Amino acid sequence: MSDHEADRTPDARPVLRVGFVPGVTLRKWRTIWQERFRQVALDVVEVGEADQRRVLDAGEVDLCFVRLPLEGAGLHLIPLYDEVPVAWSSTDHPIAAVESVTLADLAGEVLLTEVTPDALQQAAFADAVLLVPLSVARTHSRRDMVHRPIAEGTPTRVGLAWRVDDDHPWIDDFIGIVRGRTANSSRTTAERAAAERAASAGSAPAPRSRVAKPGRPANRTRGRHR
Repeated sequence: MSDHEADRTPDARPVLRVGFVPGVTLRKWRTIWQERFRQVALDVVEVGEADQRRVLDAGEVDLCFVRLPLEGAGLHLIPLYDEVPVAWSSTDHPIAAVESVTLADLAGEVLLTEVTPDALQQAAFADAVLLVPLSVARTHSRRDMVHRPIAEGTPTRVGLAWRVDDDHPWIDDFIGIVRGRTANSSRTTAERAAAERAASAGSAPAPRSRVAKPGRPANRTRGRHR
């Protein structure tokens, strides 16, 4: 029995484990997965940005939505989209009075990049400014804090990563959903597995036979007669 066969839910369904860094929203992809692949449970867990490589290497997740840059050795990686960087602080902070800021505007400020309870407390009291992707500020939105785009800030990028040596049979189907593949655009993993079983048993899946139309041979060859 493989590790993936042993990794099942109490109701005996196989499990695909997906991690994501703060700010990434999986609602759309989870909904599509549940509609198409009810036979496979999707175990979704938030992963700190500092741990995104570790959970992949340790096999704690099969795929992970990561924030780049990320050391790519031993990984497959698909870049997905860019995120706008913002300055995020108290509504009493001077950034609340402007539409955007530059890093020069923030000279002399205490600048933080990791969202922790202590960092949020400092920013909420206007004692610090958090520099984070817009999606993170929206995820942890608070009425006593505001965020403003950083005019010359470098966008961050979110990608989907998985280990080269992870042979989980449902990884390709999840990647297909993320890339916009429709339900009818390709064979599912279950169909591929059936074809592989037939091949290993010494017989290939039977091709679809053509139905002959009345008065026409079933194997009629198209083209001009010479």
